[in-house]
Amino acid sequence: MNNKRSFIGITLFALLLTIGVYQSAEAQDAKVNWLTIEEAEALNKKEPRKIFVDFYTDWCGWCKRMEATTFSHPVIADYINKNYYPVKFNAEQTDPVKFRGTEYTNDNAGQRRAAHNFAIAVLQGRMGYPSVAFFDEDLNLITTLSGFRPPEKLEPILVFFKDDVYKETSDLDAFSASFKGNVE
Repeated sequence: MNNKRSFIGITLFALLLTIGVYQSAEAQDAKVNWLTIEEAEALNKKEPRKIFVDFYTDWCGWCKRMEATTFSHPVIADYINKNYYPVKFNAEQTDPVKFRGTEYTNDNAGQRRAAHNFAIAVLQGRMGYPSVAFFDEDLNLITTLSGFRPPEKLEPILVFFKDDVYKETSDLDAFSASFKGNVE
C-alpha cells in the first residue's frame, strides 16, 4: 500500500512539475507582434483598430526592461495583439516613415541621440523614453505617456483607451486605482 501511495505521489508531483515547466515556457514565448507604422496604417484601412506605439531607443535601459518584463508578459502581449495594431518605433532611427500622407525623416541622422521627426511630432517634443502613444481608429493621436510601466500598471491604461473610457472621464489615475485586471 505504501508503494502504491509513493507511486501516486511521485506521479502527481511529476505531472505538476511538467505543467509548471510548460506554463513557464509558454509565458516566456509571449510577445507582442510589432508592426511598422506603415503596416499599422495599412491594416487600419482594412479593419479599423486603435494603434499603440512604443517609442524606444537603443541606449535606453528602461526601454529594454519594459520590453523584457511588460511587453513579454502573456496578459499584456495578448491584450495588445488582440485589441491594437502595435508599433515599435526607434525614436532615433534613420529610415524615413510615412504616416497619414506625410513623410517623416531624421534630419540629424548620424548625430548623437538624433530624434526622428515622427517621434518629435507624436511626442510633441517631449523626448523621454520609453514613451507610448495611442491613436484612435481614424489615426488621430489620443495621448502620449512617458516612463516605464510594469505589466500591472500598463494593463489598466490599455483598457482605458481601448474601451474608450477616456471619452467619458479623463481621470486615468482613478480608473487605474479601481481597475481589476488579469495581470498576476
